[in-house]
Amino acid sequence: MYEKNGEKYFIVDGHMHWWDASPENWKNKYGEGWIRCFYGYHSALSPEEYVWPFEKYCAYTEEDLMKDVFEDGYVDIAVFLPTYLYDFYHKGFNPTERDAILKEKYPDKFVLNTAWDPRDGEAGLEVLEEKVNRWNIKGCKLYTAEWRGDSKGWDLRDPWSVRYLEKCRDLGVNIIHVHKGPTIWPLNKDAFQVNDIDEVATAFPELTFIVEHCNLPRLEDLCWIAVQESNVWGGLAVVLPFIHLRPRQFAQWLGELLFWVGPDKLTFASDYALWHPKWLVEQFVDFQMPEDMVSEYGELTPDIKRKILGLNLAGLYDLQVPAEVMKQASVTA
Repeated sequence: MYEKNGEKYFIVDGHMHWWDASPENWKNKYGEGWIRCFYGYHSALSPEEYVWPFEKYCAYTEEDLMKDVFEDGYVDIAVFLPTYLYDFYHKGFNPTERDAILKEKYPDKFVLNTAWDPRDGEAGLEVLEEKVNRWNIKGCKLYTAEWRGDSKGWDLRDPWSVRYLEKCRDLGVNIIHVHKGPTIWPLNKDAFQVNDIDEVATAFPELTFIVEHCNLPRLEDLCWIAVQESNVWGGLAVVLPFIHLRPRQFAQWLGELLFWVGPDKLTFASDYALWHPKWLVEQFVDFQMPEDMVSEYGELTPDIKRKILGLNLAGLYDLQVPAEVMKQASVTA
């Protein structure tokens, strides 16, 4: 929990990883290129004191993660979002089974999600059910631009994708995180377009679709969809780091998201280890709308920050929130 000026914040990091991008795990040039692209985002947007050496970035340890996220980073509960990339990495980049090691070791610290790919067909449906039953999973992370052999991505409206969404609904896996944002080399930007969210959100009102990265650099498209689809949310990974070097750009993006998507449907995310949650939490709690933008976007109140930093995801994942945080939230609501 984080406290500043008497205000208390329950922190749920809604998007994090424990990846293995060590050179030994690179399957080809794409494995190396992928992590170097990640490192470019990390080094360009982080404060200087939070930039890691490339070697550590490729394969950070369990001890690194636990210290950075929970001891130093103020996070109360972190949500694992796996990314497989078996075409690029021998053992996968960040598969469910790897994240599950830490979930089982620290059960109160993590929410474990899994992933699926409609190109796996019938066999993949069986694997999905096995994972859901084994780990009591409530959410999935989807990567529509992931390469698979000759395929350079897929669409949520594809018939097999619809089968998987039906399976999620039937299994009670009701939270669907979808990467729709900046491209990562060598993936194709077009496969990250948010257009397919619109149709499936209407077709599956029981599911909540969290658009991770808020569809940057096409944020406006997300806004127009989320304002009409009550089950479409925005995950602020990648949006948040701009608070450091481009605060006015961040203020504009956040202002538009608050107006169109709403403060009840936005979620905090560090995307660790892309960025360290400590500086993101501190700078977000301190952040205020520039004076000349308040008339258009309004004040960024502690209660709005409380919702984004943890209460929204706590409600979605049914997480226990400390009474002192809820008391402040109820007083200011």
